[in-house]
Amino acid sequence: MAFIKYLLADAVSAEDRVSDDDNILRIHSVHGQVTKLHYELYRELMYGAGPLSRIQREMIAVTVSVKNACEY
Repeated sequence: MAFIKYLLADAVSAEDRVSDDDNILRIHSVHGQVTKLHYELYRELMYGAGPLSRIQREMIAVTVSVKNACEY
């Protein structure tokens, strides 16, 4: 598995922090605005209005992760 450097939470500017300390989001911390945009996209995809339930969305995410051999 690759190692990707990231900033510690207190090194990220307050305006670019998000309310989730998921490791995937931490990777984006080297580019603060990317962290915020990624988080907003995630929240919209997983919680926004649409024809799929939250459970269906999670099942799709897990299926894609398994297909891609993700370890997280």
